[in-house]
Amino acid sequence: NFTLYPQFMFHLRRSQFLQVFNNSPDETAFYRHVLNHEDVGNSLVMIQPTLDSYTFDQDGGVPVLLDSTSIQPQTVLLLDTFFHILIFHGETMAEWRKAGYQDMEGYENFKELLESPKEDARELIQDRFPLPRFIVCDAGGSQARFLLAKLNPSTTHTSAAGYGGVAQTAQTIFTDDVSLQTFMDHLMKLAVSGTG
Repeated sequence: NFTLYPQFMFHLRRSQFLQVFNNSPDETAFYRHVLNHEDVGNSLVMIQPTLDSYTFDQDGGVPVLLDSTSIQPQTVLLLDTFFHILIFHGETMAEWRKAGYQDMEGYENFKELLESPKEDARELIQDRFPLPRFIVCDAGGSQARFLLAKLNPSTTHTSAAGYGGVAQTAQTIFTDDVSLQTFMDHLMKLAVSGTG
C-alpha cells in the first residue's frame, strides 16, 4: 500500500543503511551487503523493524506502532530489527520480575506473560542467518538504547506537553532527530509547494 511509503522512507533515513554515524566502514558494508542479499520480507524488517506488545489484557503479542508511545509500564515489548531481537520490560513489569513474582504461587499468569515473548523470540532466531543478537532489558537500563534508537521520537524533551506541562504516559526520548509527524508535515509541504 502506497500510504506506508512515507513511513518506510522515514525509517530508512534513520537506519544504519544511510546513517553511518557510530558505524565503522566494515559494519556499514556488512549491513548493506545483507540488505542486498535478503528477500523482501527480511529487507522490510531491516528497514522498518517490527514491535509486538504483550500485556495481561491480550493473548500473545499484538503488533504496535514503532513509536515511543508504545512503551508503557505494564507491557513487555518484543523488537525485531533482523540484526537484533530485543525483549523490553516496562517499569512495572521489570520491578515485578526483579521482586520474583513469576516464581511465586498465584502469579502463573505473570510467568506466562514473561515467557510468551521469549518463545516468539526463539522462533524468530531459529531460522535466521546471520544469527541476531538477543537482548533482554528493562526500562531505564543501558541496553534499552537499542529499542529507543529505533522508535519514532514522538515524545521528546522538546514536546509541548513535556516537563512542566501535563505528565506524559509515554517514554520520553532525548534526541534532536525529527519525529515521523514532523517528517510527514515537511513532505506534505514539499509536495504541495511549487518548484519556483
